[in-house]
Amino acid sequence: MQYIPQAAPFEMIDAVEQVTETETCTRFTIREGHLFVDDGVFTEPGLIENMAQTAAAGTGWKAAQQQQPAPVGFIGAVKNFEVTLLPAVGDTIVSTVTMLHQVMNAHVVQGRVMLNDELIAEAEFKIFLQ
Repeated sequence: MQYIPQAAPFEMIDAVEQVTETETCTRFTIREGHLFVDDGVFTEPGLIENMAQTAAAGTGWKAAQQQQPAPVGFIGAVKNFEVTLLPAVGDTIVSTVTMLHQVMNAHVVQGRVMLNDELIAEAEFKIFLQ
């Protein structure tokens, strides 16, 4: 997979680790000064956005493999969002998004965020692609 450079304080992915037909896995190290860091921890909205960008990275990678432009996506709903731990500055999280269902341009995915092999956040998303 290709390394994605970290430049802006709102980016959520350092590297795409793996993409399959049904799953995308990314890695991200939490940095001081990031838009979603507050008092040294990566906040809940950051975890949601990280899972959403992981889904987008997989969709974009698949489109590129077919020599198509990446579609624009919108989060329609977030369901069953649970957080057990907020990662701190310097921690590296690994996020996996798994496709559960697809009906036309609506995708239902399950996102999971791991820190040191421990599940720290998960949610189900309804994502609509244009």
